[in-house]
Amino acid sequence: MENSSEIMSFVLSAYGNVGELKYLYFVIILFWYLSICVANTVLILVIRVDRQLHEPMYILLCNLCVNEINISTSLYPLLLSQMFSDRHEVTVPWCFLQMCFMYTSAPAEFCSLAAMSYDRYISICHPLRYNVIMNTERVFFMILLVWIYSFLSVILSFSFVFSLKFCGNNIENVYCDHQLLIRLSCSLSFHSFISDIFFVFVSIFIPFNLISVSYVKILAICRKTSTENKQKAVTTCTPQLVSVSNLFVGCIFQSIDSSVIVAQLPHEVNIILSIYLFICQPMLTPFLYGFNLPKIRQSCKRFVFKKK
Repeated sequence: MENSSEIMSFVLSAYGNVGELKYLYFVIILFWYLSICVANTVLILVIRVDRQLHEPMYILLCNLCVNEINISTSLYPLLLSQMFSDRHEVTVPWCFLQMCFMYTSAPAEFCSLAAMSYDRYISICHPLRYNVIMNTERVFFMILLVWIYSFLSVILSFSFVFSLKFCGNNIENVYCDHQLLIRLSCSLSFHSFISDIFFVFVSIFIPFNLISVSYVKILAICRKTSTENKQKAVTTCTPQLVSVSNLFVGCIFQSIDSSVIVAQLPHEVNIILSIYLFICQPMLTPFLYGFNLPKIRQSCKRFVFKKK
């Protein structure tokens, strides 16, 4: 019986042999990764430079953009490095490290959106107390809490993976998926099933319920206010609702069992479905907020014209 210390690396078998197309794939992946980093970084810089945007909502948005860069960096550098590899191997420590970064970004994304929905709830439902409740210290405490909560949820859910004994090293994906890692272990335990349920509960179910409560209360207040206030609420809340909806679409793709439905799809479609969230969500965030929120759109114009 082999154990995790004897297996020095895992083979990411989903890459296959793409021949000369690897150059085209490399350029496309590099372009998309750089575009994500640039788009999110520009939004962060605009908020940082413009003092008019030093408000709780935009500070929380900066944190969301940081997480989008984190999500992308957890995947794309590995994809790029594997394009010109013949064996498509990744060492065990790097595989575990990638898994930690990836699965930390998931609860961080949902919790960041929960914090932003709470901010919108206070702004719309308790406008007179907004500056008192959402002061700078509380906003930064919320951001710190998001990352501590996300890190602990991953550690408590998947720390047992680090001590597993593996009897194989072939991962049928383009990244280190924890479910596929667990399938390679010499003995599957009920612990793995419990850990998945726990992770979904703490990283998705709890934040989603907080988001739902906030928007239900916002909707109840908006029904009693003027048309102008309703339009303002829709303008500020729509990007968050689209982000949450897209996250759930990605989670559905992630949860599809490869042995049932995905096995009937083309290989390329399988790969795209498995990394859907890493493709769409990091780019969706800066464009949703950058072009839909009036204050950020105006600030971006001032930022560009000043640079010129």
